[in-house]
Amino acid sequence: MSDDPETARQIAELANDNRPLLVLDVDEVVLEFISPFVAFIDTLGLELRTDSFRLRGNIFERATQTAVASERVSTLIADFFEVQADWQTAPQGAAEAIARLAESAEIVMLTAMPHRYRATRRALLDRLGFPYPLLTTEQPKGPAIRQLRGAVPRPVAFVDDIARNLLSARESVADAHLFHLMAHEELRALMPPLPEGIVETRNWPDAAPKIATALEL
Repeated sequence: MSDDPETARQIAELANDNRPLLVLDVDEVVLEFISPFVAFIDTLGLELRTDSFRLRGNIFERATQTAVASERVSTLIADFFEVQADWQTAPQGAAEAIARLAESAEIVMLTAMPHRYRATRRALLDRLGFPYPLLTTEQPKGPAIRQLRGAVPRPVAFVDDIARNLLSARESVADAHLFHLMAHEELRALMPPLPEGIVETRNWPDAAPKIATALEL
């Protein structure tokens, strides 16, 4: 079972599906996050400096050139999620690529965000052409992916932009095929080397055939 009771409940509501399983993170994978978040904080007089691969410590008050405290960054992200539908869009080619994969695989979107934003995100994803089940979690993703796979052995692939989430999946589903995808190229260029066994992809046209091969679609 997922470590998050609400996530476990959401998974239990899904229909049984024995097809190959493709689990997709949402921010920076199905939806752009960094670029719209930067545009959002710009309206508040703030800017992101891509000096390193992180948000915390890299957001500055434009007027005073002082770094924003970590606690305020958390508040900014929460505020952004409140209005995400006004800002977030899909990476080029994502909807089309995922739709093709969905012809042969079960697609489930797994997003790390407070459960209270699930309905807002659900409506946004539907509007942008992603009608697949959406799960929210406030705990590590690996146990949720293990529960999603179910008792019947089947191929599993997981796509995320954060290495620790991919490693969490590996801890829970040792044979999962792991793919890194990050829509924001500038920040991706600052990313530390990926752990061994994680496949780096640059965009959906690059990722989709690699995923299809891994899942034997």
